[in-house]
Amino acid sequence: MVKIYLKRRLLKVGTLRVVVQFLSFIFFSASLFNFSSLPLLLPVLWTWGLKQNVVGDAFTAIQVMSSGWQQPVQTFPWLAIAAFLIVGILIGKTLCGWVCPFGFIQDLVGFVKAKKMEVSPKTHEDMRLVKYLVLGTTLFITITFSLAKLLKAHRGYERAMGIFAYAPFTTISPAETLFATLPKMVRNFSNAIAEKPVLDALAGVLELPPLFWVQLFILMGVLVLAAYVPRGWCRYLCPHGAIMAVLNKFSFIGLKRDPVKCAKGECRECVKTCPMQVRILEQPWEKFNDPECIYCLKCVDACPNKAIRLKYP
Repeated sequence: MVKIYLKRRLLKVGTLRVVVQFLSFIFFSASLFNFSSLPLLLPVLWTWGLKQNVVGDAFTAIQVMSSGWQQPVQTFPWLAIAAFLIVGILIGKTLCGWVCPFGFIQDLVGFVKAKKMEVSPKTHEDMRLVKYLVLGTTLFITITFSLAKLLKAHRGYERAMGIFAYAPFTTISPAETLFATLPKMVRNFSNAIAEKPVLDALAGVLELPPLFWVQLFILMGVLVLAAYVPRGWCRYLCPHGAIMAVLNKFSFIGLKRDPVKCAKGECRECVKTCPMQVRILEQPWEKFNDPECIYCLKCVDACPNKAIRLKYP
């Protein structure tokens, strides 16, 4: 019995996905182990704050390259835009479900609370629009500041917005806080303890700028949301997800339901297990690539009749 149980668990797609997520996280964190950096941009939520990044966050690249942040000149973000287009068309939002480091963190946090909050369809539909608002606001600031800088009329804009003019989203991104800001703070605190008394080092921590506390508040709020609502950040707040949702409609990848095997009127296991609350049973039989689907394939594992599978192209 134990062998049968283990075999069933290990052969699930979800097990493979967790392994891929973990290995991807190690790969993204390779700079911490002094691996060489690579000029690779991907549409996933990562940090720009590590000096030697193995992978770059394409959305952050759009912001910093357009504004010329810490660069000699402004550069149009061709590679970053191409990363979104190529990944979006070829594999849709698969990276969100299988590779994104912050998605992996949300999945881990999701194990903290067993009973999840049920979001009504109406609330879910309304909340999905928030990520488009985040995306629109970020792009508006980035584009207008970039134009102002090209026209040499950006000084007032820069004084008013500060760092937000150069990286409006990344400045308060929970991934930036978790993967760069907090590790740097811990490292600085460790160095301070080695050089001065503990109380003096703690005093230095308490003198952190207000922006840090805003970043920390956002991070904690997002992690609490993930504990109650599976992939809450991805569903409602992530600007990467907003861009990829548009491209997901045109992606080669999709899912297919077998009308013979699917017990639509009796079973809703695929809908219950979906972390993105996709209405799977309302999708076309032959192929569907819902804008919100991250191809985690939890529905494939959950279906007792094996009626759902990937379709490509």
